Amino acid sequence: MKKVLIITYYWPPSGGAGVQRWLKFAKYLPEFGIEPYVLTVDPGFASYPQTDKSLEEEIPGNLKVFKTRSLEVLRIISGLFGKDQVPYGGFSNIENKGLKQTVLRFIRGNFFIPDARIGWKRYALKKAREIIRHYDIRTIVTTGPPHSTHLIGLKLKKRLPVKWIADFRDPWTDIYYYSDMLHTPVAKSIDRRKEKIVLENADRVIAINKSTSELLKSKINIRDEGKFTVITNGFDEDDFNIPVSPAREFIITYSGNLSEHYRPRVFFKALSRVKAGHPGIRFRFRVAGCISPFTEREIKEHGLNDIYENLGYVGHQKLTGLLKNSTVLLYAFPETVSYSGSSGKLYEYLATGRPVISIDSPGSDAAAIIRECEAGKNFSRDDEAGMFEYLCHLVEVFSMGGEVKAGNGLHRKYSRRRLAADLSRLLIFLFLC
Repeated sequence: MKKVLIITYYWPPSGGAGVQRWLKFAKYLPEFGIEPYVLTVDPGFASYPQTDKSLEEEIPGNLKVFKTRSLEVLRIISGLFGKDQVPYGGFSNIENKGLKQTVLRFIRGNFFIPDARIGWKRYALKKAREIIRHYDIRTIVTTGPPHSTHLIGLKLKKRLPVKWIADFRDPWTDIYYYSDMLHTPVAKSIDRRKEKIVLENADRVIAINKSTSELLKSKINIRDEGKFTVITNGFDEDDFNIPVSPAREFIITYSGNLSEHYRPRVFFKALSRVKAGHPGIRFRFRVAGCISPFTEREIKEHGLNDIYENLGYVGHQKLTGLLKNSTVLLYAFPETVSYSGSSGKLYEYLATGRPVISIDSPGSDAAAIIRECEAGKNFSRDDEAGMFEYLCHLVEVFSMGGEVKAGNGLHRKYSRRRLAADLSRLLIFLFLC
């Protein structure tokens, strides 16, 4: 078995797609001759915006997991100002108002570069060196965000004879909420320089979609055409062996964070019209995640408050059941100008066989995947008429007693096992170099 050290800040009991990505890789890599070791932060010292205890049950029993202390600025903020000041992804739980939030964002954006988890670096470096030497590990993987984790890989690469893969689950200085951090020009310059150094020095860079890969490529002069690889997020077939209950309501479910950056107003407009035109149908729109107060106000403004249900963060095991027992799944990607990727929830949506209504640019990665898998339809933010027509079609199928399904089977290439096989081939190539 070839050995690899995975360095990741997010690990159970933390929740979210970033945790599942490497938890599932750790589950399936041994099938392909790779023995993973994991270095992460001790939950007692971490600052997780959300936790999911159910994910701890999925950690393979023979997996070696090492945990360290961390110096966490977000824990200090939580203690001084309240846990609600620790942001979810994209600041979906915090509105862009108030002097306190402005000050906190400015401090984080300019004094903790690249992010507020930089305090884990010195503890992780020390422990990583011990693990690498003791277990004779020759390959390491760092995954971000937080992108400060990549600085750990950079330092290890310079000091030890290891191959290093940097895994980007999101862009670094182009992430859609980057401007919310209120960086000064000096801070932006420092951050971009760190990003470039990481991209130049990593032996391989993995991105979760084509758009992010192309964006990262554009930041450096590429000498090795094989340096960048796309390995998407996916779904674990074992998670979806769930019975489906008979449908009595037309249930639309959104999974994940929904900040004002996502701009889902076109969906609220279309759904409001569909609801008014089908008084005999019982509708329910539920959000399993963190939704911004701004977006909740939009829901109420469009007369959907009586069918809206805010579930908050839902553990992964329960969430898969909610998705499979939905009629339609809503997907949205933040409106950005620099990239248009695909978030992790999309692949689990595909696994349910339920139609996906997507709000994203027509040329996005998500739109292409939905089209390829015949899994639903993607709509731009000004296509209310198209979304209304598609929703009406789905409601008609539902009202006639038919099961509302979508998909042609091509989604299976996004299974976690197949993606682990792709990763194992990259790792074995590095072992041989």
